Amino acid sequence: MPFAQTLLLTIYYGLLGLVSAVMLYRAGLILRYFLKPRGDEQPKARFDEEPMVTVQLPVFNELFVVERLLETVAALDWPKDKLEIQLLDDSTDDTVQISAAKVAELRRRGYDAVHLHRTDRTGYKAGALREATGVAKGDLLAVFDADFVPRPDFLRQTVDYFTDESVAFVQTRWSYLNRAYGFLTQGMGMLMDGHFVLEQVTRSRGGYLFNFNGTGGIWRRKAITDAGGWHDDTICEDTDLSYRAQLGGYRGVFLRDVDCPSELPVQITALKSQQHRWAKGLTECFFKLMPMLWKSKLPLRKKLEGSFHLGANLAFPASHFMTVVALPVMLVRMGRGAGGEFAQFMD
Repeated sequence: MPFAQTLLLTIYYGLLGLVSAVMLYRAGLILRYFLKPRGDEQPKARFDEEPMVTVQLPVFNELFVVERLLETVAALDWPKDKLEIQLLDDSTDDTVQISAAKVAELRRRGYDAVHLHRTDRTGYKAGALREATGVAKGDLLAVFDADFVPRPDFLRQTVDYFTDESVAFVQTRWSYLNRAYGFLTQGMGMLMDGHFVLEQVTRSRGGYLFNFNGTGGIWRRKAITDAGGWHDDTICEDTDLSYRAQLGGYRGVFLRDVDCPSELPVQITALKSQQHRWAKGLTECFFKLMPMLWKSKLPLRKKLEGSFHLGANLAFPASHFMTVVALPVMLVRMGRGAGGEFAQFMD
């Protein structure tokens, strides 16, 4: 068989093996989920008194929800003298004025709230978090995006996990205020549950590496520092940091039974933009973190799990390529008729 044909078939069947491995991995996730205990782990101990918590709220041009966000965080069941609110505002529209006014109101009501507005958006969200962490008062840092509405007892249900010094972050399950809005949000809710209910639960309870989802969770400040801080060289700075922290000896806790309400995209364009960012960012993390992952002393099963997790989106371009070359491969395999003509062309 000519070299070109052999190369084509080798690439095709190699990619077929890759896609098949990813599909088998996902099937294994489902099986492992049902083999795991049903309940969340419990905190190792309880704090004798509430620790200082800084709530970080990164926003960009969110004039319609920023006041709701600040008011919701102010309603958290936590002593005012142990709660700092940082609004990380990179906005370029009227959000800046609305945010400043709302933060001033909270300060008059006795809250320790600060409005950190940047005109230089270096690093975007990662850059804003990096700068704010340097001046934060709390040893624990809760992060909420603009479209999240944490429940008043959020800190009560999550903070005590940090009595275990090995815990770097606690991630809660996302729930959705507008899940019933339409077919798009209902379908997205089902897909997101596949990640938060199945994938994150299975990885966390199995002792595997899993990612912080960027919002609806809390970080230990020391773990961020030990892991090298927030990096802005990938779009998924949350996945990047959580993997580096776990490779450095920390662990994460995922709570399926504690939810943090949020909102799903209601337009196709917003959904496409969101999914593009996540797919691109996870793939960037794959190429960045693979050397660190495979040089680590983790067991082989955890290295494989992390590789499949971070590299899962590579199956999509592989599937696309296989679809494009399916006809040429079929003609080469036939080896006669039209296939013979194609074989001469490939020779």
